[in-house]
Amino acid sequence: MTDKLNEPECAVLCWLATVDSSNRPNVSPKEIYAETGSNRLVIADIASGRSVRNIRANPAVCISLIDVFLQRGRKLEGMAEIIAPDHPHFTTLAAPLLAKTHGAFPIRHVISVFIERTSPILAPSYVFYPDRGEAAIRADAYRTYAVQPISE
Repeated sequence: MTDKLNEPECAVLCWLATVDSSNRPNVSPKEIYAETGSNRLVIADIASGRSVRNIRANPAVCISLIDVFLQRGRKLEGMAEIIAPDHPHFTTLAAPLLAKTHGAFPIRHVISVFIERTSPILAPSYVFYPDRGEAAIRADAYRTYAVQPISE
């Protein structure tokens, strides 16, 4: 599962899809997440009450990680577990999340996702214009979103 999409400059949000006990879907952005192994992603529950309730009712989840400027990413499917602060592994699983928050947000729970399936997400332009390079794709995205890259 390791690739550049977990680096902050590539995918700054992940989108977590859950389903409640009435089969009503919910998708919400999650800002603080980290890969903790080849088949695990942890997500901070900062203000994720609905996601936590849904996972307790139905642990099957789907996560999207997308680099909006390259217009590609990954879809992760798996089973989630809610890790409360009194769980013996909470401190270990929360450590990479706390490192990202620098204490700015309290982490109420860790949403631990065991990844069972990974598949690519590609914008239609990859199919219709397969010879376009990353530089051209990024330039188009910068124009579309009216943003400029930070000079290094």
